[in-house]
Amino acid sequence: MAMALASFLLLLFLHFMAVQADGEDAAALLAFKAAAVGNGGGNGVLASWNGSAGPCSWGGVTCGRHRRVVALSLPGHDLSGTLSPAVGNLTWLRKLDLSYNWLHGGIPASLGQLHRLRELDLSFNTFSGEVPSNLTSCTSLEYLALGSNKLAGHIPSELGNTLTRLQVLGLDNNSFVGHWPASLANLTSLQYLSLRMNSLEGTIPPEFGSNMPSFHILDVCSNNLSGALPSSLYNLSSLTDFDAGNNKLNGNIPTDIDEKFPHLRSFAVFNNQFSGEIPSSFTNLTNLTSLQLSENRFSGFVPRDLGRLNALQNLQLGVNMLEAGDIKGWEFVESLTNCSKLETLVLSDNNFTGQFPISIVNLSTTLQTLYLGGSRISGSIPSDFGNLVGLRSLYLFSTDISGVIPESIGKLENLTTLYLNNNSLSGHVPSSVGNLTNLMKLFMQGNNLEGPIPANLGKLESLNVLDLSRNHFNGSIPKEILELPSISQYLNLSYNSLSGPLPSEVGSLTSLNELVLSGNQLSGQIPSSIKNCIVLTVLLLDSNSFQGTIPVFLGDIKGLRVLNLTMNKFSGVIPDALGSIHNLQELYLAYNNLSGPIPAVLQNLTSLSMLDLSFNDLQGEVPKEGIFKNLSYLSLAGNSELCGGISHLNLPPCSTHAVRKRSKGWLRSLKIALASIAVVLFLALVMVIIMLIRRRKPVHRKKGQSLTPVVEEQFERVSYQELSNGTKGFSQNSLIGKGGYGVVYKCTLFDEEIIVAVKVFNLEQSGSTRSFVAECEALRSVRHRCLLKIITCCSSINNQGQDFKALVFEFMPNGSLNGWLHPKSDMPIVDNTLSLTQRLDIAVDIVDALEYLHIHCQPPIVHCDLKPSNILLAEDMSARVGDFGISRILTESASKT
Repeated sequence: MAMALASFLLLLFLHFMAVQADGEDAAALLAFKAAAVGNGGGNGVLASWNGSAGPCSWGGVTCGRHRRVVALSLPGHDLSGTLSPAVGNLTWLRKLDLSYNWLHGGIPASLGQLHRLRELDLSFNTFSGEVPSNLTSCTSLEYLALGSNKLAGHIPSELGNTLTRLQVLGLDNNSFVGHWPASLANLTSLQYLSLRMNSLEGTIPPEFGSNMPSFHILDVCSNNLSGALPSSLYNLSSLTDFDAGNNKLNGNIPTDIDEKFPHLRSFAVFNNQFSGEIPSSFTNLTNLTSLQLSENRFSGFVPRDLGRLNALQNLQLGVNMLEAGDIKGWEFVESLTNCSKLETLVLSDNNFTGQFPISIVNLSTTLQTLYLGGSRISGSIPSDFGNLVGLRSLYLFSTDISGVIPESIGKLENLTTLYLNNNSLSGHVPSSVGNLTNLMKLFMQGNNLEGPIPANLGKLESLNVLDLSRNHFNGSIPKEILELPSISQYLNLSYNSLSGPLPSEVGSLTSLNELVLSGNQLSGQIPSSIKNCIVLTVLLLDSNSFQGTIPVFLGDIKGLRVLNLTMNKFSGVIPDALGSIHNLQELYLAYNNLSGPIPAVLQNLTSLSMLDLSFNDLQGEVPKEGIFKNLSYLSLAGNSELCGGISHLNLPPCSTHAVRKRSKGWLRSLKIALASIAVVLFLALVMVIIMLIRRRKPVHRKKGQSLTPVVEEQFERVSYQELSNGTKGFSQNSLIGKGGYGVVYKCTLFDEEIIVAVKVFNLEQSGSTRSFVAECEALRSVRHRCLLKIITCCSSINNQGQDFKALVFEFMPNGSLNGWLHPKSDMPIVDNTLSLTQRLDIAVDIVDALEYLHIHCQPPIVHCDLKPSNILLAEDMSARVGDFGISRILTESASKT
């Protein structure tokens, strides 16, 4: 009887304790709910949590046999509040998974009370602050994932000293700083470690890997780690995946990498400083699916037997110093045809030369991405290139490839991205390109393509970027292209030979951000439909033949940041409507026929930093307020009727036209008339004297000596390489002068040892391209003995893939007039002093040149920058007028005024 009573009392006590514990767990969970739902209310799985039923029946909650909560698992339930410290009261908890939510704030230190916790996953939230130090009290932890949060500070070194059961440690995608704790080498049970996307620095601890027999995956990508990989790391014989890309690591990869990591499936060290040759032993790792070695300093040949890697899917070797040529080095491509699962192949930016490897068309049809650019491979694109029907992205740019684009390219119907820019491709764009209906980006700029732009590009209904600039396309702009509403990023057809009006269908590009049509022969007026391009931020129509007035409806495109209408035939006044484009940052209207005042409303464009109104016929007072006080670039040159403005513009003051008495008006007019007559008579006398001296001017020449050799025939455009060779790589020793838009070099051209002067334009400086075009326009038809003769020009790409523009002139051995008028030596000597006769001869030459430009040249040209530094002297000291970079070609009406 007594024993039965004791048993009953024990059961009653245990039931009482269970009910009490059940209540404690319920209270902790309700506190968690209140904090975790944030502003989201009680929606979702937590809506069922209430006091009517015990917590063991609540969603996401698991209880053990004693009705204690052992697991709380709510991944991806849109929890948006904080993590309540009350969770630390769930003392029987073994698993806490709150991943893929929006929880924020700090990780509560009370989690250190969960001594039975084995799995903690708080990844993919927005937790901040540091990792609580007492989290190391959870000594039963086997799985700890805190990745993809906003945690900061140092990784606690105690993790490696106390959490000795850890098998998985994920601290990736946070903001951890400092060194990789050496204590992590003590985690002998560790199988997975991810520290990627943090700011860790220093070297990998030399102890790491010495005693981790079950370790499989190491990911330390995207940190600031440096130094060589420690030898202990190669003890991880079970390693299957290694990613140390995007760091500052260096050294060589061991030649016996296959013996160090025999089970390797993925190896990535891209964007580091590794060097040496790629070990051929990689070809023994038959489980390898991904090998990423791009952006290092690897050299030598690519292992020729990579095709033995039958499982290979991803091979990235770009941006190294690897070699291949016509004789040796391309064998690996033929080998890769055995890799039937290959999806990505990156070979760009290496020291590859020789003919385009024909065997590339035999690669697997599983190939989706191919990078093969930035090298000196030549030849043509194989006609069977369309065999690679699985391609989605093709990057074939900046090479010496020539010939036509093969018709078979139209078979690549899965293509979404096609880069064929900056090659030497020629001929017409094949009509089959219209079959690439999945294409989103098409780049063909910087080639020698010709003919009309195919209208069937209008079939590419997914296209959002189209760049056909810097080719030789002619004809009109196909309206079919302009009717593609998908083009949103930019449309660039600049620097071709397109003609005719801009079709009104341009208004269909309602999502377009940038429209670039510079450097063509487009004419007519800007269609009013362009105002429908409401998100347009960049509109470049410069260097065409557009005419009429500048449309007021441009003011309706409120998002415009850059507007360039330079070098057209616009007339009339600058419309006030431009003052309503409040986002405008750059406005270029130079080299037109604009007249009237500068609108005062432009003062209100607070975003404007660059304004070029030069070489028009603007008149009146320049505004002084608003942005005109602090523009970083303002050019008003060539507008002789402007006045006033801020002081550093150095414009004449505007006349006040004070009222004077009539009795004094005739006296002022008489004074002006007499003064004018005197000036005219004086100038006439000077001209007579100069001409008399000119007739008597002897030709000073040593016996048997000719004038400076001048190239009489007109050369074709010279190449960048010829200019580079002739100036010894544009060395300082060849430099003979500097100007506003570039520098001048002495150059030895061609095999005939012809010495010329090369003016290289600095295209990073605003206005330099306009200066190049202006000088070409001015000099292409002028012929006079007193004008500096242009021999040829160069518009190309330099060795860095950047635009290059230069003009080639006859060489003037006696330099500029400025050097003779202001010699470097203060001591006058024969070699640096001009005689009176020489000075008069030079003056007559300049007058002859100006007379030709202003009167006999059709159309007339105004130099606009005549000064001693632009007067060059030949071997016989005769003068040549040069530097037409800001010259102005007058219209017929302007020349008569």
